Amino acid sequence: MYIKNIKLENYRNYHSAYIEFDRGVNIVLGDNAQGKTNLLESIYILSMGKSFRTSKDRELIKFNSEFSRIRAEYVKDDYDLFMEIAYGLNGRKAVNLDGENLKKISKLMDNIITVIFSPEDLSIIKDEPSKRRNFIDRELSQLKPIYFNYLSKYKRVLTNKNKYLKEKNIRRNVVDVFNEQLVEYGSKIIEYRIDFIDRLEKISREIHRDITNKKEEIKVIYKSDVQIDYKYLYSEKCNCDIGNKNILSKKINEKYYEILKGTIDEDIMRRSSTRGPHKDDLAVLINGIDARKFGSQGQQRTASLSLKLAEIQLIREEKNENPILLLDDVMSELDYERQRYLVNSIKDIQIFLTTTDINKRVMDNLPKGKTIYINNGLVK
Repeated sequence: MYIKNIKLENYRNYHSAYIEFDRGVNIVLGDNAQGKTNLLESIYILSMGKSFRTSKDRELIKFNSEFSRIRAEYVKDDYDLFMEIAYGLNGRKAVNLDGENLKKISKLMDNIITVIFSPEDLSIIKDEPSKRRNFIDRELSQLKPIYFNYLSKYKRVLTNKNKYLKEKNIRRNVVDVFNEQLVEYGSKIIEYRIDFIDRLEKISREIHRDITNKKEEIKVIYKSDVQIDYKYLYSEKCNCDIGNKNILSKKINEKYYEILKGTIDEDIMRRSSTRGPHKDDLAVLINGIDARKFGSQGQQRTASLSLKLAEIQLIREEKNENPILLLDDVMSELDYERQRYLVNSIKDIQIFLTTTDINKRVMDNLPKGKTIYINNGLVK
């Protein structure tokens, strides 16, 4: 899979731009605040249907313009396809995939698959839990578009429940109805997260050993209100018939509903939903030590790099194709050894790398590609 070209109209600081890409390496070069990240963002939007920088679509429309449009031609499974996303000042968004108008964003996500790596991602280990949940949700939505459906429905019910909890007269039976809906969608979210993190840990463990020359062991732990010993359920000791995962789903449902039923009074008192997947987190241990609390900056960055490279490998295994990698000014944040390891791990995929200057040592390790110069939204 690779993107052949992109056309931007009234997008951010781009009035009109048409750019053809190399199917391998694309270096996006320019000074700060010229539009390099905007270009990567437009590719990400084609992948996820939303920005990684803002939740306000109006910000994607160039000043004094009434609309914004992103259009790209790409190759997937040897087929030439196109995608177009347009935004209007009236808040409307139109998505067209190879001539078909899409009503659901989830149908978009299985087409252009991206992995973004920015300086912010290097801080994922030490940042707040919401950043780690976003990391999980972003990748799972691409791997399993149905997950995005469950997540969207869960968030909608959660918003409605929290809104109801702020009313004056609250009835417990109404809260219980909301809880039943949260269990329906939230249990699926938990189930998908369990599987994703289990697979991610196995891959990142090998990568981390390799990066650190076997000096460090990484462990990724899923922290949820609904604690299920899923590894026991899949072991021979359990002697369970779980070929179709029904037993895991049932246990998650039962335990999650039990938790929500027991926290109704607390939810009413706090006027918000206190338990559930929206409170989940990841713990990353290095040699058995919590990396967020006690890891050095170097250890935290190496762990972040291991997780990102594990994402790429997981997509390869799940989709049987390479994702598109968006490297947003991240090379300057890595030392040479980590730069070299990253470059050697991604030589066979399409890469978009933004930078303010070309580092010869890094470029010497990359396959030859194309350099795109950006100056205030103009492409050279």
